[in-house]
Amino acid sequence: MSALLSIDRLRVELPAAKKGMRTVIHDVSLDVQAGEAVGLVGESGSGKSMTTRAVMRLLPEGARLSGEIRFDGISIPGMDRRALRRWRATRVGMIFQDPRAHINPVRTIGDFLFEGVMLDGRLSTSQARERISHLMRAVGIADVDRRLNQYPHELSGGLLQRVMIAAALTTEPELLLADEPTTALDVTTQEEVIAIIDELRRERGLAMLFITHDLDLAAAVCGRIAVMYAGSIVEEQKADALGLATSHPYTKGLLAARPELGRRERRLQTIEGRPISAFEVGDGCAFATRCPRVRDRCRQERPAPTQVPGGRVACHFIDFIDAAAGSPAVGSGGGTR
Repeated sequence: MSALLSIDRLRVELPAAKKGMRTVIHDVSLDVQAGEAVGLVGESGSGKSMTTRAVMRLLPEGARLSGEIRFDGISIPGMDRRALRRWRATRVGMIFQDPRAHINPVRTIGDFLFEGVMLDGRLSTSQARERISHLMRAVGIADVDRRLNQYPHELSGGLLQRVMIAAALTTEPELLLADEPTTALDVTTQEEVIAIIDELRRERGLAMLFITHDLDLAAAVCGRIAVMYAGSIVEEQKADALGLATSHPYTKGLLAARPELGRRERRLQTIEGRPISAFEVGDGCAFATRCPRVRDRCRQERPAPTQVPGGRVACHFIDFIDAAAGSPAVGSGGGTR
């Protein structure tokens, strides 16, 4: 069965002032099946958000894209403007991480929500209002009539993110792209928003690509997790097996660096060295400058993704790492997250 969303060897380059083109995504291949939730995890600057923007064709002017992105077998880069507009309006929804940056501040919440529903002309005004009211209640917004007449600055961050979720679902999409939807929220509100997204996704049978820097959160929401580092996916694994079957030293480092209740340590473990940007990556493995098991081959040759039980991993020394699974995969200090 073909995937609903298929990303194949995606590469993205952006223009840089006086420096030509810079590569911000080297190699991303990922499938999302209908009804499936897949997490894309990595530190800031790894290329997670840029991947979703490439899917939506929201890249900056002058960007170069190679590889292929397909939705239900149709090439997204190959769509003309009319087809792209139709696809965005009917089959895909996106939740941005900062709702205040993506909702017009001089228009009411009602204007913002009604615009997306009414543009394709499928619903009458009364039908659109009924759908919007239902969705607002579903995402936990009470007193709908009053909220529709308010402006974005009159709503809290949590309420505004709920509005963003409702907006993404108004057109009844098949795919939901959630780009760190809880980053700007407090912990209690984060939990509520994630619960809303997960419940609505399951009720509607939506596929979802969930972007986050939080491995635990991704594991709670998604069935599969792909880990990104410096513009490439370094490991993909089933969420419930990630902690047990992890093969890549970067993923091991992320897991070891998590604080855990009930575990006492003198200091948290860290991944030594400095995180690098995708445009800094040379011919070898992007993680070579920080890997505790680096070899000469790692510095000279970029590893290709290799199939392992339950997933894929991009590392030259998978067998060696698996054999040493009981050994610590990170340095004991002096590094950055």
